[in-house]
Amino acid sequence: MALSRRERVRRALHHEPVDRLPTQIGWTVSMGQRLAEHFGVDVARLPARFDDHLVRVDVSLESRLSRDGGVRFDWWGAGHDTTEEGYFIRDSPLAGAPDLDAYDWPDPRAAGLLADAEHVRAEVGEDAFVVPNVGFALFERAWSLRGFEQLLFDLAADQAYVAELLDRITEIQLALIGRYLDLGVDGGYFGDDYGAQAGLLFSPVTWRHLVKPRLARLFAPFVERGLPILMHSDGRIEEIVPDLVEIGLTALNPVQPEVLDHAWLQATFADRLAWYGGISTQTVLPHGTPGEVRSAVLTCRERLAPDGTGLLLAPSHRLMSDIPMANVEAMLAAFEELA
Repeated sequence: MALSRRERVRRALHHEPVDRLPTQIGWTVSMGQRLAEHFGVDVARLPARFDDHLVRVDVSLESRLSRDGGVRFDWWGAGHDTTEEGYFIRDSPLAGAPDLDAYDWPDPRAAGLLADAEHVRAEVGEDAFVVPNVGFALFERAWSLRGFEQLLFDLAADQAYVAELLDRITEIQLALIGRYLDLGVDGGYFGDDYGAQAGLLFSPVTWRHLVKPRLARLFAPFVERGLPILMHSDGRIEEIVPDLVEIGLTALNPVQPEVLDHAWLQATFADRLAWYGGISTQTVLPHGTPGEVRSAVLTCRERLAPDGTGLLLAPSHRLMSDIPMANVEAMLAAFEELA
């Protein structure tokens, strides 16, 4: 009897035997429109078309647009550039007004905040593994509010201010996490990028001093309940992966092959970590041939799941509109080949 998607993910994350590897595909808004047109389905039906195993739920409040429509303000008040396919912050509300007491912080206990998440959790049932999307968890949320360059200056010149900013963010995230847990999510999903292509964005000493203890507090409610923790963190972060394991990480994403060596990861952490991702959206998917895409999928499986488990097989990041449809089809065919 085939496992449910929910159970397949749970087992894979815990290195338990599975009938086949769980798979997952995400996409940007513009790419979602292209995919829907290409595969002849509504965007809402793409997860079923691609056999997605993981569902991320988020807060329900509508974002506010600037008058010219060029900036979308998120729940925290940071302004995202709507012309960018990825994430680009154009408006950081604390950049020019750093007073933390005067800022209008979001209310994690607001009525209706999890209305969409409640609906999804009830609708999905056993069909998928549901996690809250605690994106921009700490460092990214701090720089989205303060400005990236300004926060880096703060890390060098005023760590007491950064600590207070991170504490405010932590308390809001913890209150929100408590509500997600009451909803009955299957684990936690966090996003917080600490690395660039060549190394960490700031020193591991600073990360351990300011970020690690607060991230451990965010992980703790899941750890206490025995629920798995998945985390997206970009770039060359080898130096702090042991720290992430120490505070409770279950699965690391995106395991981008250009910056993290898959063979090294598996050899070093196979008994302590599972993986989520592994197929490059930087090189092979946008620029490779269909044959190279197939090879990348099979190699990812061979290196990160040599015993047939411990991997949620996926593109390293959301599919963007520079990826040819032939390569999407090649990836899906390779997924089927491994099923």
